[in-house]
Amino acid sequence: MSELISFPCVFPVKVMGANLDDFKGLVVQIIQKHATISTEEVVTSHLSRNSRFVSVTVHINAESQDQLDAIYRELGAHERVLMML
Repeated sequence: MSELISFPCVFPVKVMGANLDDFKGLVVQIIQKHATISTEEVVTSHLSRNSRFVSVTVHINAESQDQLDAIYRELGAHERVLMML
């Protein structure tokens, strides 16, 4: 079976949660355990219409499917993360 993603590649990790405290910092901290984030320019965030929720997108240099799985596993286990794409 061929892979759907060719590694290495730039891969966007999008995470959504309540707009409380420093959600962006939390997401970056978790992802940095598994991947290098070279500059702040690869991290963007957007508030929902009523500012209750925030989505954070981090573009990483993905090296393998195992790396992505580890990132999504840890993000998904965190109580402040509501959804991931």
